[in-house]
Amino acid sequence: MRHVIGIDVGGTKIKGAVVDGDGRLLYKTERDTHPELGADAVIDRIAVLARDTAIGAGLTLRDIAGLGIGMPAFLDADTGYVETAVNLGWQNVDLLAELEQRLGALPIRIDNDANIAALGEARAGGGRGARDALCVTLGTGVGGGVVIDGQLVRGASGMGGEIGHITLDPQGRFCNCGRRGCLETISSATGIVAAAEARLAAGDLSSLRQEPALSTRALFDHAAKGDRVASEVIGYAIDRLGFALANVGATLNPAVIVIGGGVSQAGEALLVPLQQAFERYALPRVSRGTALRLAELGNDAGVVGAALLFGEGN
Repeated sequence: MRHVIGIDVGGTKIKGAVVDGDGRLLYKTERDTHPELGADAVIDRIAVLARDTAIGAGLTLRDIAGLGIGMPAFLDADTGYVETAVNLGWQNVDLLAELEQRLGALPIRIDNDANIAALGEARAGGGRGARDALCVTLGTGVGGGVVIDGQLVRGASGMGGEIGHITLDPQGRFCNCGRRGCLETISSATGIVAAAEARLAAGDLSSLRQEPALSTRALFDHAAKGDRVASEVIGYAIDRLGFALANVGATLNPAVIVIGGGVSQAGEALLVPLQQAFERYALPRVSRGTALRLAELGNDAGVVGAALLFGEGN
Protein backbone atom coordinates (compact mmCIF):
# COMPACT_ATOMS: atom_id res chain seq x y z
CA MET A 1 0.00 0.00 0.00
CA ARG A 2 1.25 3.49 -0.90
CA HIS A 3 1.66 5.72 2.15
CA VAL A 4 2.09 9.51 2.26
CA ILE A 5 2.46 11.79 5.26
CA GLY A 6 0.39 14.95 5.37
CA ILE A 7 1.29 17.76 7.76
CA ASP A 8 -0.87 20.81 8.46
CA VAL A 9 0.99 23.63 10.19
CA GLY A 10 -1.06 26.09 12.23
CA GLY A 11 -0.25 28.90 14.60
CA THR A 12 -1.11 26.71 17.59
CA LYS A 13 -0.80 23.08 16.47
CA ILE A 14 1.12 21.05 13.87
CA LYS A 15 -0.95 18.05 12.80
CA GLY A 16 0.46 15.00 11.06
CA ALA A 17 -1.16 11.94 9.48
CA VAL A 18 -0.36 8.90 7.38
CA VAL A 19 -2.76 8.73 4.44
CA ASP A 20 -3.20 6.11 1.75
CA GLY A 21 -3.59 6.76 -1.97
CA ASP A 22 -7.38 7.09 -1.70
CA GLY A 23 -7.19 9.79 0.94
CA ARG A 24 -8.03 7.46 3.83
CA LEU A 25 -6.47 8.53 7.10
CA LEU A 26 -4.59 5.67 8.74
CA TYR A 27 -2.94 7.37 11.69
CA LYS A 28 -2.75 10.92 13.02
CA THR A 29 -1.06 12.89 15.78
CA GLU A 30 -0.21 16.49 16.63
CA ARG A 31 2.25 18.70 18.47
CA ASP A 32 2.25 22.29 19.71
CA THR A 33 3.73 24.72 17.18
CA HIS A 34 5.43 27.23 19.51
CA PRO A 35 6.00 29.90 16.83
CA GLU A 36 7.54 32.18 19.48
CA LEU A 37 10.64 29.97 19.35
CA GLY A 38 11.42 31.08 15.81
CA ALA A 39 11.43 29.53 12.34
CA ASP A 40 14.30 27.09 12.90
CA ALA A 41 12.63 25.59 15.96
CA VAL A 42 9.29 25.20 14.17
CA ILE A 43 11.00 23.54 11.20
CA ASP A 44 12.72 21.17 13.62
CA ARG A 45 9.31 20.32 15.08
CA ILE A 46 7.88 19.65 11.61
CA ALA A 47 10.74 17.27 10.80
CA VAL A 48 10.43 15.44 14.13
CA LEU A 49 6.67 15.15 13.69
CA ALA A 50 7.16 13.62 10.23
CA ARG A 51 9.36 10.89 11.73
CA ASP A 52 7.06 10.38 14.72
CA THR A 53 4.01 10.11 12.48
CA ALA A 54 5.63 7.38 10.43
CA ILE A 55 6.69 5.52 13.57
CA GLY A 56 3.20 5.84 15.05
CA ALA A 57 1.82 4.10 11.97
CA GLY A 58 4.36 1.29 12.32
CA LEU A 59 6.50 2.61 9.46
CA THR A 60 9.77 4.44 8.87
CA LEU A 61 10.47 7.34 6.52
CA ARG A 62 11.83 4.78 4.03
CA ASP A 63 8.28 3.43 3.74
CA ILE A 64 6.84 6.88 2.94
CA ALA A 65 6.32 7.90 -0.70
CA GLY A 66 6.25 11.60 0.08
CA LEU A 67 5.65 14.35 2.62
CA GLY A 68 3.02 17.01 1.85
CA ILE A 69 2.87 20.14 3.99
CA GLY A 70 0.24 22.86 4.27
CA MET A 71 1.43 26.25 5.52
CA PRO A 72 -0.56 29.31 6.66
CA ALA A 73 1.54 31.41 4.33
CA PHE A 74 2.03 33.20 1.06
CA LEU A 75 4.53 30.93 -0.66
CA ASP A 76 5.85 29.57 -3.93
CA ALA A 77 4.54 26.00 -4.24
CA ASP A 78 7.14 25.16 -6.90
CA THR A 79 10.15 26.10 -4.78
CA GLY A 80 8.74 25.72 -1.26
CA TYR A 81 9.91 29.24 -0.42
CA VAL A 82 7.76 31.02 2.18
CA GLU A 83 7.48 34.74 1.58
CA THR A 84 5.29 35.56 4.57
CA ALA A 85 3.60 33.52 7.31
CA VAL A 86 1.95 36.14 9.51
CA ASN A 87 0.66 33.78 12.21
CA LEU A 88 4.12 32.23 12.56
CA GLY A 89 6.06 35.47 12.34
CA TRP A 90 8.03 34.26 9.31
CA GLN A 91 9.53 36.31 6.50
CA ASN A 92 11.51 34.84 3.59
CA VAL A 93 12.10 31.28 4.81
CA ASP A 94 13.37 28.62 2.38
CA LEU A 95 11.26 25.92 4.00
CA LEU A 96 11.83 23.22 1.40
CA ALA A 97 15.62 23.53 1.57
CA GLU A 98 15.55 23.50 5.37
CA LEU A 99 13.38 20.37 5.50
CA GLU A 100 15.50 18.59 2.89
CA GLN A 101 18.52 19.14 5.12
CA ARG A 102 16.68 17.54 8.02
CA LEU A 103 14.87 14.72 6.21
CA GLY A 104 17.24 13.71 3.46
CA ALA A 105 15.90 12.25 0.22
CA LEU A 106 12.22 12.12 1.22
CA PRO A 107 10.16 13.83 -1.54
CA ILE A 108 8.50 16.97 -0.13
CA ARG A 109 5.77 19.23 -1.51
CA ILE A 110 4.53 22.41 0.16
CA ASP A 111 1.42 24.50 -0.44
CA ASN A 112 -0.84 27.06 1.17
CA ASP A 113 -3.05 25.65 3.94
CA ALA A 114 -6.31 26.78 2.29
CA ASN A 115 -5.27 25.06 -0.93
CA ILE A 116 -4.55 21.77 0.76
CA ALA A 117 -7.80 21.86 2.75
CA ALA A 118 -9.60 22.47 -0.54
CA LEU A 119 -7.82 19.57 -2.18
CA GLY A 120 -8.74 17.29 0.72
CA GLU A 121 -12.42 18.23 0.63
CA ALA A 122 -12.61 18.20 -3.17
CA ARG A 123 -11.18 14.71 -3.52
CA ALA A 124 -12.08 12.95 -0.28
CA GLY A 125 -14.75 15.08 1.44
CA GLY A 126 -17.73 17.23 0.53
CA GLY A 127 -16.65 17.61 -3.11
CA ARG A 128 -15.93 13.94 -3.65
CA GLY A 129 -16.96 12.82 -7.11
CA ALA A 130 -16.95 16.31 -8.66
CA ARG A 131 -14.18 17.30 -11.06
CA ASP A 132 -14.59 21.03 -10.38
CA ALA A 133 -15.02 22.43 -6.86
CA LEU A 134 -14.66 25.65 -4.93
CA CYS A 135 -13.87 25.07 -1.27
CA VAL A 136 -14.39 27.83 1.29
CA THR A 137 -13.21 27.81 4.90
CA LEU A 138 -15.01 30.12 7.34
CA GLY A 139 -12.81 30.41 10.40
CA THR A 140 -10.64 33.16 11.84
CA GLY A 141 -10.46 34.35 8.25
CA VAL A 142 -12.06 33.21 5.01
CA GLY A 143 -9.87 30.78 3.08
CA GLY A 144 -10.52 29.42 -0.35
CA GLY A 145 -9.23 26.91 -2.83
CA VAL A 146 -10.16 26.00 -6.38
CA VAL A 147 -9.92 22.52 -7.89
CA ILE A 148 -10.52 22.20 -11.63
CA ASP A 149 -10.37 18.83 -13.37
CA GLY A 150 -9.17 17.42 -10.07
CA GLN A 151 -6.17 19.75 -9.84
CA LEU A 152 -5.48 22.78 -7.69
CA VAL A 153 -5.56 26.17 -9.39
CA ARG A 154 -2.77 28.19 -7.81
CA GLY A 155 -2.55 31.15 -10.20
CA ALA A 156 0.47 33.04 -11.52
CA SER A 157 1.76 34.00 -8.06
CA GLY A 158 0.15 31.32 -5.91
CA MET A 159 -2.83 33.47 -4.95
CA GLY A 160 -5.55 31.52 -6.77
CA GLY A 161 -8.68 30.96 -4.70
CA GLU A 162 -8.08 33.76 -2.16
CA ILE A 163 -11.76 34.66 -2.12
CA GLY A 164 -11.52 35.96 1.43
CA HIS A 165 -9.89 39.05 -0.02
CA ILE A 166 -12.58 39.95 -2.50
CA THR A 167 -13.48 43.56 -1.67
CA LEU A 168 -17.15 43.93 -0.78
CA ASP A 169 -17.07 47.28 1.00
CA PRO A 170 -14.18 49.67 0.17
CA GLN A 171 -15.12 51.76 3.22
CA GLY A 172 -15.51 48.75 5.52
CA ARG A 173 -13.42 47.42 8.38
CA PHE A 174 -9.68 47.02 7.97
CA CYS A 175 -8.50 43.55 6.96
CA ASN A 176 -5.22 41.93 7.98
CA CYS A 177 -4.16 42.17 4.34
CA GLY A 178 -4.02 45.96 4.75
CA ARG A 179 -7.13 46.80 2.73
CA ARG A 180 -10.71 47.52 3.76
CA GLY A 181 -13.93 45.58 3.47
CA CYS A 182 -12.65 42.18 2.36
CA LEU A 183 -15.11 39.29 2.54
CA GLU A 184 -13.27 37.90 5.55
CA THR A 185 -13.95 41.09 7.55
CA ILE A 186 -17.66 40.30 7.15
CA SER A 187 -18.23 36.54 6.89
CA SER A 188 -15.42 35.02 8.94
CA ALA A 189 -15.99 34.05 12.57
CA THR A 190 -13.87 37.05 13.51
CA GLY A 191 -15.90 39.39 11.31
CA ILE A 192 -19.26 38.10 12.53
CA VAL A 193 -18.30 38.50 16.19
CA ALA A 194 -16.83 41.97 15.55
CA ALA A 195 -20.08 43.09 13.91
CA ALA A 196 -22.10 41.83 16.88
CA GLU A 197 -19.78 43.54 19.35
CA ALA A 198 -20.15 46.80 17.45
CA ARG A 199 -23.95 46.55 17.65
CA LEU A 200 -23.80 45.94 21.40
CA ALA A 201 -21.34 48.80 21.88
CA ALA A 202 -23.78 51.06 20.03
CA GLY A 203 -26.40 50.21 22.64
CA ASP A 204 -28.63 47.79 20.73
CA LEU A 205 -30.84 45.65 22.95
CA SER A 206 -29.99 41.98 22.61
CA SER A 207 -29.99 38.73 24.55
CA LEU A 208 -26.35 38.43 23.44
CA ARG A 209 -25.50 40.62 26.44
CA GLN A 210 -26.03 37.51 28.58
CA GLU A 211 -22.98 35.87 27.00
CA PRO A 212 -19.65 36.17 28.86
CA ALA A 213 -17.86 36.01 25.51
CA LEU A 214 -19.36 36.13 22.03
CA SER A 215 -18.85 33.37 19.48
CA THR A 216 -20.49 32.45 16.21
CA ARG A 217 -22.09 29.47 17.95
CA ALA A 218 -23.72 31.87 20.44
CA LEU A 219 -24.90 34.14 17.62
CA PHE A 220 -26.53 31.28 15.73
CA ASP A 221 -28.15 30.05 18.96
CA HIS A 222 -29.58 33.48 19.81
CA ALA A 223 -30.68 34.04 16.23
CA ALA A 224 -32.61 30.76 16.35
CA LYS A 225 -34.40 32.08 19.44
CA GLY A 226 -35.41 35.25 17.63
CA ASP A 227 -32.84 37.77 18.81
CA ARG A 228 -32.90 40.66 16.34
CA VAL A 229 -29.24 41.68 16.58
CA ALA A 230 -27.96 38.12 16.21
CA SER A 231 -30.34 37.48 13.31
CA GLU A 232 -29.33 40.64 11.46
CA VAL A 233 -25.59 40.11 11.96
CA ILE A 234 -25.75 36.48 10.85
CA GLY A 235 -28.10 37.33 7.99
CA TYR A 236 -25.81 40.04 6.62
CA ALA A 237 -22.70 37.82 6.85
CA ILE A 238 -24.48 35.02 4.97
CA ASP A 239 -25.94 37.39 2.38
CA ARG A 240 -22.52 38.87 1.58
CA LEU A 241 -20.98 35.40 1.37
CA GLY A 242 -23.71 34.32 -1.03
CA PHE A 243 -23.08 37.45 -3.10
CA ALA A 244 -19.34 36.73 -3.29
CA LEU A 245 -19.89 33.05 -4.16
CA ALA A 246 -22.34 34.01 -6.90
CA ASN A 247 -19.72 36.24 -8.50
CA VAL A 248 -17.02 33.59 -8.22
CA GLY A 249 -19.54 31.10 -9.60
CA ALA A 250 -20.01 33.26 -12.69
CA THR A 251 -16.26 32.97 -13.29
CA LEU A 252 -15.62 29.32 -12.41
CA ASN A 253 -19.05 27.65 -12.72
CA PRO A 254 -18.04 24.91 -10.25
CA ALA A 255 -20.07 21.75 -9.85
CA VAL A 256 -19.75 21.97 -6.06
CA ILE A 257 -19.08 24.67 -3.50
CA VAL A 258 -17.95 23.13 -0.21
CA ILE A 259 -18.31 25.20 2.96
CA GLY A 260 -16.05 24.30 5.89
CA GLY A 261 -14.39 25.86 8.91
CA GLY A 262 -15.72 26.57 12.39
CA VAL A 263 -18.69 28.64 11.19
CA SER A 264 -19.91 25.69 9.09
CA GLN A 265 -20.67 23.82 12.32
CA ALA A 266 -23.96 25.76 12.28
CA GLY A 267 -25.01 23.24 9.62
CA GLU A 268 -28.37 23.84 7.97
CA ALA A 269 -28.77 27.16 9.80
CA LEU A 270 -25.91 28.37 7.60
CA LEU A 271 -26.40 26.29 4.48
CA VAL A 272 -30.12 26.95 3.84
CA PRO A 273 -29.95 30.78 3.85
CA LEU A 274 -26.62 30.64 2.02
CA GLN A 275 -28.24 28.58 -0.74
CA GLN A 276 -31.01 31.18 -0.94
CA ALA A 277 -28.52 34.06 -1.14
CA PHE A 278 -26.48 32.27 -3.78
CA GLU A 279 -29.58 31.68 -5.90
CA ARG A 280 -30.66 35.30 -5.43
CA TYR A 281 -27.41 36.69 -6.83
CA ALA A 282 -26.14 33.99 -9.21
CA LEU A 283 -26.98 33.55 -12.85
CA PRO A 284 -29.80 30.98 -12.97
CA ARG A 285 -27.79 28.59 -15.10
CA VAL A 286 -24.90 28.83 -12.62
CA SER A 287 -27.08 28.25 -9.56
CA ARG A 288 -28.84 25.29 -11.17
CA GLY A 289 -25.52 23.64 -11.97
CA THR A 290 -23.85 24.23 -8.58
CA ALA A 291 -24.46 22.24 -5.41
CA LEU A 292 -23.62 23.81 -2.05
CA ARG A 293 -22.44 21.25 0.49
CA LEU A 294 -20.98 21.25 3.97
CA ALA A 295 -17.42 20.02 4.40
CA GLU A 296 -17.02 16.46 5.67
CA LEU A 297 -13.41 16.12 6.80
CA GLY A 298 -13.46 18.70 9.59
CA ASN A 299 -10.05 19.24 11.16
CA ASP A 300 -8.59 16.43 9.03
CA ALA A 301 -9.02 18.31 5.73
CA GLY A 302 -5.54 19.82 5.98
CA VAL A 303 -3.57 16.64 6.61
CA VAL A 304 -5.55 14.67 4.02
CA GLY A 305 -5.14 17.42 1.43
CA ALA A 306 -1.43 17.75 2.17
CA ALA A 307 -0.96 14.05 1.53
CA LEU A 308 -2.98 14.34 -1.67
CA LEU A 309 -0.42 16.79 -3.03
CA PHE A 310 1.19 13.55 -4.14
CA GLY A 311 -1.92 12.55 -6.09
CA GLU A 312 -2.13 12.66 -9.87
CA GLY A 313 -1.59 16.11 -11.35
CA ASN A 314 -0.30 17.73 -8.19
